[in-house]
Amino acid sequence: MPGDRSVDPRAPFRQLLSMERDVLVLSAAMFAFSLGFQMTSRYVPRYMSVLGAGAGIIGLYGSLGNLVSAVYPYPGGAVSDRLGSRRALTAFGLVSALGFLFWLLAPRLDVLRVGPLAVPPWAWIFVGLFLTQAWKSFGLGATFAVVKQSVPSDELAAGFASTETFRRVGFLVGPLLASVLIASAGDFTLGFQWVLAAAVAFAVAGTAVQHVYYDPAGDSIGDEFEGVRQVLDDLRGLPAELRPLLVADVLVRFANGMAYVFFVIVVTEFLGVGFTGFGVSLSPDAFFGVLLAVEMLVALLSMLPVSRLAERVGLKPVIAVGFAVYAAFPVLLVNAPADQWALVALFAFSGLRFAGLPAHKAMIVGPAEKEAGGRVTGTYYLVRNAVGIPSTAVGGAIYAFSPTLSFTLATVVGLLGTGYYLAFGREFAAYA
Repeated sequence: MPGDRSVDPRAPFRQLLSMERDVLVLSAAMFAFSLGFQMTSRYVPRYMSVLGAGAGIIGLYGSLGNLVSAVYPYPGGAVSDRLGSRRALTAFGLVSALGFLFWLLAPRLDVLRVGPLAVPPWAWIFVGLFLTQAWKSFGLGATFAVVKQSVPSDELAAGFASTETFRRVGFLVGPLLASVLIASAGDFTLGFQWVLAAAVAFAVAGTAVQHVYYDPAGDSIGDEFEGVRQVLDDLRGLPAELRPLLVADVLVRFANGMAYVFFVIVVTEFLGVGFTGFGVSLSPDAFFGVLLAVEMLVALLSMLPVSRLAERVGLKPVIAVGFAVYAAFPVLLVNAPADQWALVALFAFSGLRFAGLPAHKAMIVGPAEKEAGGRVTGTYYLVRNAVGIPSTAVGGAIYAFSPTLSFTLATVVGLLGTGYYLAFGREFAAYA
């Protein structure tokens, strides 16, 4: 068992800066796109609501996002093989920027009539969804594989904490920038369009950085997936530790999918809570960005210490706690009092679900064969995301009937997944 180690919050950044240039370049691009995605994605359901979409449509949007996340790695890998990583990453970065632009222009496109069919402004959000997610179709498996090859098996959680911490700084800064812009505009639609304009700029900047400085020599992105037969073979050959984890993860993420896109609706419309204090007054829309920042601050402060704790207690307890937080949050939120400090406390609690993320990633890739980390990771996430595709549509249909019922059922499903993992989950040998 590892000895005592002090936890230095600067360690993830020092470790990242010691990596080779190509990893730094891709990390910088990841940071830029993280800013764009996190400034916008959590607010899009509210944007759709303002544009006239109901809960069912918003739920359908969330499920379509799940579908995109599940299937994009395949065409993404094919394009990468055909064009090469550098050209493909550049092309997909520009496509993502175009998607943010579609979202920006949606209110100005008004109702489009095609014969007897009237296409409302919120329909353009669906078009933008297919485009904004393009850049994210790369790198998942490769990122896991790089960490696995670079870090000792009994320190995988700490290795993932380093890369995850850097990426999630964008998750922290993005919602704060969105909050400032929305508060400054004084109107949600105008403020969110300022946010979208900033997202376009970040996407273009990230694309430019990776195109100019990234050297793809020896890169294997695009070779992670070899077709449906390979996925089926990899699924049958998943390490024993991953099978109960995958079942539990499917249930927990399905539960989260039922509620996730409606968090902003609950805060801004169902509870309608803003913030007043410290000389500032924020609307519910602007306050939601602050709540997301609180959530991510707790995540950033807790990931590295918890990953070191996993070296003492094992990965399984840490993962189980993360699952439990995922499961409990929906029912706590929908039943929360309309009080600003209660919401601050709840979102701080929600940040603890990310504390177990490095351990979770270590459990996914750790048991894999040395040269199969990316492929195993891709298979795992493909299955998890594919099963979760209908979750938001299901949650949206129930939410339209009763927000409380929808969020309560989400928690029940999440607790089932947590209980299953506690009962049947296995420990990774390197952490046993």
